[in-house]
Amino acid sequence: MLSPTLKDKMITVCEAKIASKGPNVGLSFYAFFANKNETPELLMEAATWWIMKHKLDHFEKAVKILAMVKD
Repeated sequence: MLSPTLKDKMITVCEAKIASKGPNVGLSFYAFFANKNETPELLMEAATWWIMKHKLDHFEKAVKILAMVKD
C-alpha cells in the first residue's frame, strides 16, 4: 500500500512525463525524487513498492506505473 503522499507524487510525475514525452516514456522510481535525498522514508517506500512488492525492472513505462498506482 502506498502512502497518499507518495501515490499523489507518482501520479503527478507519471502524468507530466506522459504529457511531455508521450505514452512510451519510461522511468524509474528515482523519477519521483530530486537528486538531493530530502525524503529518505518516501524513497524507501517507493523502492520497496517498486522492487520488492512488484519486482519491476529498473525502467518501466510511465503508463504502466500510472495504471498500477491508480488501481
